[in-house]
Amino acid sequence: MPPVVPPPSVESLVALADRCVQCGLCLPVCPTYGRDQLEAESPRGRIALMRAWALETIETTPVGDAHLDHCLGCRNCEAVCPAGVRYDELLVLGRTRQRERRRLLLRQRLIETVAARPRVLTRLLAIYRQLHGALPRALRPLPRPPRPRAAGPWSAPVTTPVESAALFVGCVADAYEASTREALARLCASLQVDLVVPTGQACCGSLHAHAGNAAQAQRLAARNRDAFADAPLVLTLASACHDSVSRSRPDAATQDALGFLDARGDRLRFRASQERIALHLPCTQRNAAGSVPALRRLLARVPGLEVVELTAGYGCCGAAGTQMLTEPGRADDHRRPLLAQLEASGATRLLSANIGCRLHLGNGTVLPVLHPVDFLAEMLDTAPVPADHRAAVKSPP
Repeated sequence: MPPVVPPPSVESLVALADRCVQCGLCLPVCPTYGRDQLEAESPRGRIALMRAWALETIETTPVGDAHLDHCLGCRNCEAVCPAGVRYDELLVLGRTRQRERRRLLLRQRLIETVAARPRVLTRLLAIYRQLHGALPRALRPLPRPPRPRAAGPWSAPVTTPVESAALFVGCVADAYEASTREALARLCASLQVDLVVPTGQACCGSLHAHAGNAAQAQRLAARNRDAFADAPLVLTLASACHDSVSRSRPDAATQDALGFLDARGDRLRFRASQERIALHLPCTQRNAAGSVPALRRLLARVPGLEVVELTAGYGCCGAAGTQMLTEPGRADDHRRPLLAQLEASGATRLLSANIGCRLHLGNGTVLPVLHPVDFLAEMLDTAPVPADHRAAVKSPP
């Protein structure tokens, strides 16, 4: 039986909204306000709108609903808010109430249904891969999925592991991130970390929660909690999934894979590279997973590497979970400044730590778009460390 999720109370929503002091510091960092220059497209405006709807001081309208729909959930506003407004929590509550009173778009309903059913999603993506080249551009919202990889061990077995960790896979990442999972396994093997992938996992539920589908989000959280019940540590690759996976298992450790690697970075050695790469820092990595400093330190360990960080257009690509599929025009508007900066950077490839951002950005450029873990594994130096070097490390001057 599905969980019974009571509707968010007016009191809880208003209490969160009343923390906003209407100072406006969120406006300069909000991508949607920057695009439209409308108060209703700002965090401050949306908070006032949700509060007024909850108190029934104004009527709901399709125009008002559209303003709430347009929010990307980037949480840039939270990062600068002096009053500590928990905007992400408020947005989920507001959209949950919104969902109760209006008809859901068919496209959104289909996305949520498929994301919650991994086998169906895998079959559909296999069909999409076969048809990709023949489809008109309007029917190719995602890059072509990679060829399925043959079953087999990811890397050389860890004979004497010093640590173990479980890996969260996710929904669409199951088909698109096989090489990234293998890359992480290679990096972990070099650290003598045994990486396992428990069965029975589900979508993290973030896209459902942010669409107001609280019941489905809770069902998916329960499945993941059961799948990882015996795992003392779970690693996440997609920054957008990290928060939801962490919340699904509040009494156990969940860590961004990049943070995990960085904490053991002194045991990783990388080959020199004279390449210039572009780095996109997803909103969820900056404002939720918090692994940006870790990633910068890891890339700094690659001798000779030149990194150009993409910051144009608030740094947000506009993917926003399902919005690149439900609002493609607006999503393209948010993506365009980043693609222009990428083209002008002279970079040979682009790194981004979130699967949704990589799919959206990858559909707009011919350059390879990779997870940073893929790049780090490629640069991994597996040559034995000379004895004199080991001695020098053990006995610094």
